[in-house]
Amino acid sequence: MRIFQEGEEGFEQYLFEVERRSARKGLRLEKEVRPILQDVKKRGDKALIHYTRVFDDVRIPTHQLQVKKNEVKEAYRKIPLDFLGTLKQAARRIRAFHRLLSKRLTLSVKGEEKGIRLEQMRRPLERVGIYVPGGKASYPSTVLMAAIPAKVVGVQEIFIVTPPQKKGISPAVLVAADLAGVDRIYRIGGVQAIAALAYGTESIPKVDKIVGPGNQYVATAKKLVYGEVDIDMVAGPSEIVIVSDEDTPPSFVAADLIAQAEHDEMAVAILITTSEAFGWTVKREIEEQLSSLKRRKIASESLIRKGAILVVKRLGEAMKLVNRIAPEHLELLVSRPFSLMKDVRHAGAIFLGPYTPEAVGDYMAGPNHILPTAGTARFSSPLGVEDFIKRTNFMSFTKEALRRFEKDVKRFAKWEELEGHSRAVEMRMRKSGLPFAKG
Repeated sequence: MRIFQEGEEGFEQYLFEVERRSARKGLRLEKEVRPILQDVKKRGDKALIHYTRVFDDVRIPTHQLQVKKNEVKEAYRKIPLDFLGTLKQAARRIRAFHRLLSKRLTLSVKGEEKGIRLEQMRRPLERVGIYVPGGKASYPSTVLMAAIPAKVVGVQEIFIVTPPQKKGISPAVLVAADLAGVDRIYRIGGVQAIAALAYGTESIPKVDKIVGPGNQYVATAKKLVYGEVDIDMVAGPSEIVIVSDEDTPPSFVAADLIAQAEHDEMAVAILITTSEAFGWTVKREIEEQLSSLKRRKIASESLIRKGAILVVKRLGEAMKLVNRIAPEHLELLVSRPFSLMKDVRHAGAIFLGPYTPEAVGDYMAGPNHILPTAGTARFSSPLGVEDFIKRTNFMSFTKEALRRFEKDVKRFAKWEELEGHSRAVEMRMRKSGLPFAKG
């Protein structure tokens, strides 16, 4: 893991690379992904079966694409009772947090003035598809985080797609889906799964929105089908920035950097500190902790290629760097984290104090762990209940109310050279006796 001092040439070069982390092999990936999307759109289930055999090395008949209810029941018997208790507790906490947020989403917003009625209605989406990764590991936490907010706000149908495994879908994923209220589960993954959700096939109905993380091919597929359906975000590799002074044990900092790095070789783990000596201590601690980590090869590759320790003179400079990077996860492991939080403008989620590791947010805290990556925290937010609500505006004017705005509408229409708009108002002003629309 590299160490850079503020002011050094390598310091700014590293930051430049981090800020450009969203500029990936976009065009090359799109060339690979587009034909698969179009093939699924054209051939439906036949294409799904074909690509599952090619990419996942799994032969699956069409009638087995959807997981049966008895398989979900059987899954409960395949996981330890203590872990089942943990899944239930996590589901309760995630549901409770998102219910609090949903109370702020009123069903309608009204505004009335003489002769005018304006309103915005808010309704849940009808059908949502969730992508749950299943390649390198099993992610029941992703199921809970994606499905529960949708269920809380009243989405009518929730589907899951997840890559098939030769040993079967993880029983924890199936149980989590049941606890979250998922309606259907399909054993299909990759680009072909995104295509199925976006366009629909004989076995998988088209959805209104696709959410959930995935690899770079899945992310590219989601980007390309946006417009056909809505998506939550185009997610990149996971990332963390830790701001720490010497008041936090270096073992805590090292453990949290490793926890992020073990996700993926492309994960980004950064420490920003005001003490070079502390940085070197953390680096040595990382090397020691990695020696006994099962996923040390992945974590080591991530830390070597993407990780860094940045040494700055003051915490104020650290916070400027945080806002430049706009990380998915930000840990403030400093003596006064709440006073420092006011300086954070861009971060997906903030973890304050030495006993709030990012890991607790991944699983048990309650707020959502599906977060903006690759600097998109500058303009986007964590997945939440708001993402499963759509808004519709409606309005009603009496003739007298419309007359008050007649000249203004005509002025706009004249400026924008839209004569028909002006005539639409004039036509109504010539008529009389039309009733005010009543509710």
